[in-house]
This record gives sequence, structure tokens and C-alpha cells, in this order.
Amino acid sequence: MTDRPMMGDVSSSITGDDKLWSLLAYILSPIVPIIILLLEDKKNRPFIRSHNVQALILGIIAVINASVLSWVFIGCCTGLLLFGYQVYLGVQAYQGRTVTIPIITDFVKNQGWA
Repeated sequence: MTDRPMMGDVSSSITGDDKLWSLLAYILSPIVPIIILLLEDKKNRPFIRSHNVQALILGIIAVINASVLSWVFIGCCTGLLLFGYQVYLGVQAYQGRTVTIPIITDFVKNQGWA
């Protein structure tokens, strides 16, 4: 994870609205990322788009984790840890920072989604 604000032309165009939508995408994933994909004006914003796709994939992983491991105590623990990580990523996004999620960020960039 990088602890510096986004550089280049993107950082000058980041609005408070962009930061708020990115925060909500992480915390209320996968529902909010799907809503963002339906909002034409939001899905085309570079800052929101980069965080939204990562939040969507992380949210899908969280749902699968909850579905498969919910009957085991370890599933509850990993679910809480994953939610805590999502809150942390949301706070970082709200502060205007880029986040690097192991494996997911590389996958998103290789697909050209962000």
C-alpha cells in the first residue's frame, strides 16, 4: 500500500464526492460498487473507477468467504478480519490515497479495468 496521495492529473481532479463514493465502495461492497457501475457519471471518474473495481472484487471474495466458511468458526474470524481490512482501505481512499491490494490490484490493472 502506498501512503502518498495520487500523483499526476488525477490528483487535481479528485473531489470530496469521489472520495466518499470510494469509501462507501469498500465498506458496503459488493452492493455499492454495483450501483456505481450503473451510474454513468460516477463510473467514468478515474479515482472512483480504480477503487470501485478493487472493492467489487474484494466484496465478492468476502461474500464467497462468508458463504463457504460461515459454518466454521474460522470463517467468522476471517470475515471480521476482511471487513476490518475493507474499512481500512475505505479510510485510505477517503484520504485520497491509492491502495494496493495483493493480487487483486495486479489483476485489475492487467485486465485494463483501472
